[in-house]
Amino acid sequence: MQKMFQGAPLLVRYLIPVFAITATNTNAEPADWEIDPEHFSIVFEAQHIGFQSQLGFFLEGTGSFNYDPESQELISGYVEIQAESIFTNHDDRDDHLRSREFLSARRNPVIVFEASSYVPADNPGEEGVLAGNLTMLGETHPVELAVTVNKQERYPFGHRRETLGISASATIFRSQWGMDYGVSNEMVGDEVKLRFELEALRQ
Repeated sequence: MQKMFQGAPLLVRYLIPVFAITATNTNAEPADWEIDPEHFSIVFEAQHIGFQSQLGFFLEGTGSFNYDPESQELISGYVEIQAESIFTNHDDRDDHLRSREFLSARRNPVIVFEASSYVPADNPGEEGVLAGNLTMLGETHPVELAVTVNKQERYPFGHRRETLGISASATIFRSQWGMDYGVSNEMVGDEVKLRFELEALRQ
C-alpha cells in the first residue's frame, strides 16, 4: 500500500508526533511514547466504480515518538505498517490489494511514516498539523496529517500508565506513489482517505 497513500498517509518506532496536552498532565518533560498495538486502528477509504466508498484496515502497525507535553514539541516520530495485513473482509480483494497492481506487499512489505515537524493546536480539542514523509512502494513523498489529542492521563485500569489518546487523518493520492491501477478508467479512486486512532503509553 505504499502507493495507496499520496497526499496523506496510514505510521513503528516513532509516530504521529502531535499533541496538545491538557492541564491534567503532571509529568511535563520530554518522554518516549509507544503506540499500544491493542489500541491502534489504521483505516483507509477509496471509491469503487463510483458506487460506494470501500473501507479497509491494516491490522498490524507499530510506532513510537519522542514528545514534550509541556512545550508540545515533537522531537521525532516513526510508524511502520505491515502491507500484508491489509483487510477488507474479502479474501480475493485482499489478495489483489497485496499484488503488484497495488501494494506489491512481497517486494515492499513495510509502509513507513517518519515525522518531520508538528504544529500543535491552539486549544485543546482542536487539530494540530503533523508533517512527515510517507514511504510506500519504494517511493517517499511528504504528507500532512490533521491531529487531535483527545486525552492525556493515567489509564483507569489494566496497565494504569500515563496514556495519550490521539486521532489523526489525511488524504493522499495513491498514484503519486506509482499505484495507478484503475485510476484512468475510474474503477478505483485515486484519492485515499486515511484515519488513525491510537493510544500511546509513556515509557
